[in-house]
Amino acid sequence: MATGSNSSSQESKQPGPELPKQLPFDFLKKITNDFGQDRKISGSPFGTLYKGIVPDDGRVIAVKKLQENAPMPADKQFNREVQNVMSLKHENIVELVGFCCETQKKLVQFDKRYIQADITESLICYEYLPNGSLQENLFEPKGSTKPEIGWDVRFKIIKGICQGLRFLHKLDIPIVHMDLKPENILLDANMVPKIADFALSRVFGQEQTRLCTQTVVGSYGYMAPEYLYRGEISAQSDIYSLGLVIIEITTGEQNPREKDQPSARSFVDKVRKEWTLENITSKYSSLDHESLQQVKTCIDIGSNCVEIDRTKRPRIEEIVDSLNGLRSSQKVTEVSRPPTTGKKLMGSIFGLKK
Repeated sequence: MATGSNSSSQESKQPGPELPKQLPFDFLKKITNDFGQDRKISGSPFGTLYKGIVPDDGRVIAVKKLQENAPMPADKQFNREVQNVMSLKHENIVELVGFCCETQKKLVQFDKRYIQADITESLICYEYLPNGSLQENLFEPKGSTKPEIGWDVRFKIIKGICQGLRFLHKLDIPIVHMDLKPENILLDANMVPKIADFALSRVFGQEQTRLCTQTVVGSYGYMAPEYLYRGEISAQSDIYSLGLVIIEITTGEQNPREKDQPSARSFVDKVRKEWTLENITSKYSSLDHESLQQVKTCIDIGSNCVEIDRTKRPRIEEIVDSLNGLRSSQKVTEVSRPPTTGKKLMGSIFGLKK
């Protein structure tokens, strides 16, 4: 993967980032307490994530054990995730720190009796992110000890996800994630978001902008219509999913993920109808002028990202530029404006008449 490289003379002076290591299965089994329930972080159709504690130095890593009966064969998942993520280094992409692909002899039941068979165990190890997934932090059941996320942190998370996605899409050999959703955004100790789980990711060749597939695999509620119905894959497939994630973060409303709504069109229509200017200022009544502008822009961006026609969706660099420009542009307009609140504030931002 071409992510930028040094000459041989530079490498001798400044060693590059340490590449992930192949780790023994028995070692991963030991540090996860034999993949015990007490070490389980989360589970999905593709694999189960465990907390691993390295005995020598107490370092904590996340160990993903791929499911044997996943929607996609484990070897294909493993190859995609390891190869696509191995050399990626970015603040908003989860770091791969090790992997294991080892064949073990196991007793398995076959035709009412047990036989010895060769089973290949596939595991991928990542940096451990203590604040868990965005899903947990946004939509944790009532009674959770996790505090509600304020707007400043929500905006920081949105910007971080977009920066991570721009990094993937603008690589010399671009990567399309294909499964962007709150469960696959992990948060570090400072609530910095990192895109994770590349099991469905696709690598594009140079000058290539689109792929077609007959095998459509993804998460209900986040699949772009052109992928769902025509098997078309492009960077705009991720933009559609990103739009839904931005809408969820901004509004605090959860995409219901109904099986008859794989592209969440009812959810999109509901948000477009209900999240009027009045609703924005009511929901975020304590925010100042600058922050309310951020909220409105994020809802607009999310809405534009989920256009059915993929050619009408913004490119990731346009989204990042819009988000980065908010703060500086607002400072200019606020200099001569006295503080305002409530409906007067809404009018001053959005040009409403009294």
